[in-house]
Amino acid sequence: MPALNIKVIAQNKKARHEYFILETIECGIELFGTEVKSVRQGKVNLADAYASVDGGEVFVKGMNISPFEQGNIFNKDPLRVRKLLLHKKEIRKLIGQIKQDGLTLIPLSVYLKGSLVKVSLGVAKGKKLYDKRQDIAKRDARRSAERAVKERNYR
Repeated sequence: MPALNIKVIAQNKKARHEYFILETIECGIELFGTEVKSVRQGKVNLADAYASVDGGEVFVKGMNISPFEQGNIFNKDPLRVRKLLLHKKEIRKLIGQIKQDGLTLIPLSVYLKGSLVKVSLGVAKGKKLYDKRQDIAKRDARRSAERAVKERNYR
């Protein structure tokens, strides 16, 4: 099986700061032609995006795909609700997970896998303020340790 090229288009960096990511799922996304062209140009924003299950289907809301410049009348609303493409078994599993207390679906990244546009969807649990402080403290400690090692190696 040949290796497919994966090119990350957009990442939701805020999601990893705001949530504990328990599981990730790769899914396709239903797009129109001009939207695909905008995605290939990297004009995607996942900052306030989230996903929900409605009527046995998964939709992503709040994902901004800027209109394609040469798209004229064929451009769609940049913030429209888009359907995510998953197998029924995967959707049932997601429904079971998000019915648990405090779990939600967050799009983590949009990328090209070969010629297909894919979305990495995360099952996430919200962090409390003290969790964020602990993460920041760990990151700062790691950085200072790396600096100390770097300074020791220069001397």
